[in-house]
Amino acid sequence: MRTLMLKLGLRFDDPHDEKRFVRQFTLDDLSRTQAAMVLGAVVYCSFSAMDWILSPEAWGPATAIRLAVAVLVLLPATGLLAWPPARPFAERIYLVYCVVPGCMLSVIYVFLRPSFDHGAAGMIVVILFVSTLLPLRVPSFAVFAVLTWTCFALFETMASHDNPGLTLVNNAEIGAAYALSLYGVGAREFRARRQFRTTEELQVEKDRSEAALAELRATQAHLIQAEKLAALGQLVAGVAHEINTPIGLALTTSTAFDHHVGQLRRSIASGQVSRSQLTQCVEQLSEGTRLIFSNLTRAADLVQNFKQVAVDQAMEDRRSFDVRDWLVELMSTLGPLLRRKGHEVRLACAEGIVVDSYPGALAQVVSNLALNAVIHAFPDGRAGTLAIDVSLVDDARIRIVFRDDGQGIPKENLPRIFDPFFTTRRDRGSTGLGLHIVYNLVTSTLQGRIDLESGEATGTRITIDLPATLA
Repeated sequence: MRTLMLKLGLRFDDPHDEKRFVRQFTLDDLSRTQAAMVLGAVVYCSFSAMDWILSPEAWGPATAIRLAVAVLVLLPATGLLAWPPARPFAERIYLVYCVVPGCMLSVIYVFLRPSFDHGAAGMIVVILFVSTLLPLRVPSFAVFAVLTWTCFALFETMASHDNPGLTLVNNAEIGAAYALSLYGVGAREFRARRQFRTTEELQVEKDRSEAALAELRATQAHLIQAEKLAALGQLVAGVAHEINTPIGLALTTSTAFDHHVGQLRRSIASGQVSRSQLTQCVEQLSEGTRLIFSNLTRAADLVQNFKQVAVDQAMEDRRSFDVRDWLVELMSTLGPLLRRKGHEVRLACAEGIVVDSYPGALAQVVSNLALNAVIHAFPDGRAGTLAIDVSLVDDARIRIVFRDDGQGIPKENLPRIFDPFFTTRRDRGSTGLGLHIVYNLVTSTLQGRIDLESGEATGTRITIDLPATLA
């Protein structure tokens, strides 16, 4: 039997799947099923009116049986399903709910006159109710059919018919009703099993896809972090190169200091110090002090600006800041790298533009745009011009326009320019995440929008509109 049910698609080979399906099938939309059971009890009792029409003298016992079945079996079975510990036995409860009134209906017909002449109609109503409104599987419905049909046939032998062929007609009608209902129950269960299997497979694929997506996002996060660190590394290299000059000059001047001080010490020790020699030494020391101070101040400013930019990008804190001062600090760290490659940087920003935003994210945006331009806009190594214009659109928005006079972007690449991992310079180590990071930071963190215009040999213009105060 188990093998046959497997072939018919009415059973799962895995017992765990079978158990989960049975629980879902029998308890799905339980409130609707309970409402149907209450309706069934009401209809079962309401047919006592038909009993009165058929046989008024037997109406009392028939009605008593109907009420007893409803009060003792149908309504308690309905209420029992509201108790969670009883729900694992839901199918058995349904079976009792169906079998008892189906069998007792044959007992009622024993009291009625003309007895079983109308028995087939009553049984077909019960069969129709069971097959359409209760979630019985094929085995349970088969048990219901065997028990109720046997009871009907048994009690019908106690009755007499004016037409002897009526017994055959009744059983033929009931048998046809059972057969059709069995097919309907089987088809419903088959569809439910197929849907259950499809849902399970979709859930497995969904879990697998979510796991793959989580892994992809983690990988992307690592790559983005690596890209940010790489950009910061280039800033470090540029700043370090720029600091070498003032530090070197200060070191050379201090060495000269040591030489002049040594000469002065020897002259004082010999007692042959002339006024002109002392004056010249003081002037040299004074000039050296000025050179050391100016160069160390320049180095300190570079370090301080770089420190602020690095802290902003690392901490990602929100604060209010003056855009002009912030931009000067940022370009003091980017400037060495750009000037080393021969590029000219032009800034245009009105004074007094104050925004409440994330300076680290904005610094990352400008840095990535500048570095991306150096790599892609001037691939042949020629020098170019980068321009950054900042203006107020209105009281609530600012606009940052970044332009270069490089080779531009081919038309076919424009739709993909902000896609992750899209790059035309992978052979030079590019990851394709620079502009993707820019897009995400502008649209998500900074709550703005970004537009790009470019053409071959006409350069690139990137316009960023940002709220002056984040929501």
